Amino acid sequence: VQLQASGGGLVQVGGSSKLSCAASESSFTITEMSWYRQAPGKQRMLVASVDNHGTTNYADSVKGRFSISRDNAKNKVTLQMNSLLPEDTAVYYCHVLLISGDIAGYQWGEGTLVTVSS
Repeated sequence: VQLQASGGGLVQVGGSSKLSCAASESSFTITEMSWYRQAPGKQRMLVASVDNHGTTNYADSVKGRFSISRDNAKNKVTLQMNSLLPEDTAVYYCHVLLISGDIAGYQWGEGTLVTVSS
């Protein structure tokens, strides 16, 4: 599976931005789709995830501001980010969990930089 992320860039404090990630066709079933982020000097952390039943999970720091959604038909996940803060500045990574029979795995997409300026 290959992941192609888009979106990000420079945005002002309080503004909005949207990230999208599309997975290529494969024989694997995508179970969970997630966004992680890594700020300078910090560890990569989970921002939000959505499983193939639509159940979502958010980091406390983004609850109420970010919304994750997925289009199963298109193997696409979107992260809508509102009320952005300087501390949201980070490289954002798309991540998927895969399964095919007894085989499970994961894939990372290339990161996309989101910079929130004050």
